[in-house]
Amino acid sequence: MTTAGPGAGTLHDALVTRIGADIVQGRLPAGSRLVTGDLAEGSSRGAGREAVRVLEALGLVSVRRKAGVVVRPAADWNVFAPEIIEWRLGGPARGAQLRELSELRGGIEPLAARGAATSATAAQREELVAAVLEMARTEGAADEADYLAADVRFHRTLLAASGNSMFAALGDVVEAVLTGRTRHELMPHDANPHAVRWHQDVAFAIAAGRAEEAAQAMRLIVREAGDAMASAISDD
Repeated sequence: MTTAGPGAGTLHDALVTRIGADIVQGRLPAGSRLVTGDLAEGSSRGAGREAVRVLEALGLVSVRRKAGVVVRPAADWNVFAPEIIEWRLGGPARGAQLRELSELRGGIEPLAARGAATSATAAQREELVAAVLEMARTEGAADEADYLAADVRFHRTLLAASGNSMFAALGDVVEAVLTGRTRHELMPHDANPHAVRWHQDVAFAIAAGRAEEAAQAMRLIVREAGDAMASAISDD
């Protein structure tokens, strides 16, 4: 915990965001040296030290005796951290980040859907159905908060219901890409009706215990999302 006094938390968060984005987006390349005392621009040394601790935990910097704070290469980053996903989505690596996330989801979520068909609890099955009904209700405003919340709720529940704790641990990653898609204006105002229906197909297949149907519908969801985001980027 920092001892920098009132307002330190806000300053610390702002520093982490500014420096983290500069590293991830290439403005501070690997090997760059940072001076802890200068990070907070004279406002708070305590906040600067706390920001360095967070950046170190994300794999973005290392603290070396005599060398000080040094930016680490991309191979060392915690690429599953939601912060790093968000910074990559906001920078020149957006296309690569979306491709990698789509490939990850394509490998994981159909398996999670298949597992959920046999492992989901009654409460999780009900939660999936409730989430897709909310998505259907708000599909005419798919780039707004209510649709996003329902979409996140669906995918988090799916991963948690998979029966695989490692899949469940990816909930933050999937939420980060769904949130980033909305924040970076890669989500259409009107949802693709096929995608909404496929979400419903997944939920009802899981509720009925039909594992392969759930997996197949999830493959369609992930493919559509990846194609739609790639198209949105190419139109920028």
